[in-house]
Amino acid sequence: MESNKILSVESQAPALKVRDWVRGEPLANFQPGKLYILEFCGTWCGPCVGAMLNLIELQETYKDSGVEVVAVAADERAASADEARTKLDAWLTENFPKLNFRVGLDDTGAMDTLWMKPSFSIGIPRVFVIDRDGSIAFIGHPDKLHDVLPQLLDGTWRTSAQAKAAERERIAVDEPKARKQALMEPIRGKRRAAEEIGDWKTALAAIEEGIALDPDNYNLRASQVHLLLDKICDMETGLAVLWQFVREAVDRGGAHWLLTAMMQIFHQSLPSGERFAMGKVLSKHILALDLAQCSLPPSLLFREVARYYHEIGNKDRAVELIELALKSLDGPDPDMHGLKKDFKPDLLQTLANYKGEEVCYGDVCVVPRTSATPKAEQENPAERGALE
Repeated sequence: MESNKILSVESQAPALKVRDWVRGEPLANFQPGKLYILEFCGTWCGPCVGAMLNLIELQETYKDSGVEVVAVAADERAASADEARTKLDAWLTENFPKLNFRVGLDDTGAMDTLWMKPSFSIGIPRVFVIDRDGSIAFIGHPDKLHDVLPQLLDGTWRTSAQAKAAERERIAVDEPKARKQALMEPIRGKRRAAEEIGDWKTALAAIEEGIALDPDNYNLRASQVHLLLDKICDMETGLAVLWQFVREAVDRGGAHWLLTAMMQIFHQSLPSGERFAMGKVLSKHILALDLAQCSLPPSLLFREVARYYHEIGNKDRAVELIELALKSLDGPDPDMHGLKKDFKPDLLQTLANYKGEEVCYGDVCVVPRTSATPKAEQENPAERGALE
């Protein structure tokens, strides 16, 4: 970390440095006597949609209790400030018609430097609760707010043993990740620079350097496979690396590893025998996951396994899995981490394609597509958000 000053519960809240307010009146600083919930969000972050919707409900519920939600997009991926603002504005309009709190955009890096980095926060959505006296009262994921907000409001949370234990655990988990990310920054820079000029061997070397530093990063393994097979076109080495990825995913048994490996065997041009062999292994282990304890929505898992069955010619099993994926959208997590709106149409299209006939789900009907690469068979950006 660049700064020696750590931001944690009981720290005085840093300044609010927002360059542009996209929704609501500008807020120059936190007002005494109010309890602020500051959320860091992003248009590229799938889970942020669900978090924002929950915060809209929370703001409505506690609006008479002195609670004010403020969201800031501080890590937008855009070529210019105007493009970032346009993208954020469109995202808010499309997803949050009942938005009831301020949303700001900061492309200067100030909010990241003042808030995210000193608190060892490396992922979004992330919330900071600023107490009525201007002190930090909570740092964590937005889905934990409902459990602690009553105590935050009555002033008993910050001094509780529960709060101290939660903060110790958060720092113990987040600090090593943040320090590792700081070490990864120059490697990412080297990779980006190489990819911009099409120097795939240098980009691959940077990825492999990153894997050595962070062997638990399944996204880096996927990038390594992609470069070898799609950019460098080294089938022999690429297949060996992909098989290694598949075996490690099985050994680890984690849903993210298994699903990411499964996605690679369909997103690359592989010999059918290799694809089927890998798909058989991964499908078996994905279907054996305990979905009740799984960190990924069942719909993502079922759809990728359905691809395998469709490719080997087991149409009935493929259709059954897509129908299970659709059914899971109406389960205990109907919002599917904010991805349902984007993912449901893809599932319906895939089902129509697999059945070769029109299918209807509720009041929505779709017909099969005949193009070689239908949209439903391509990677959905929502999937990428869920995996990140």
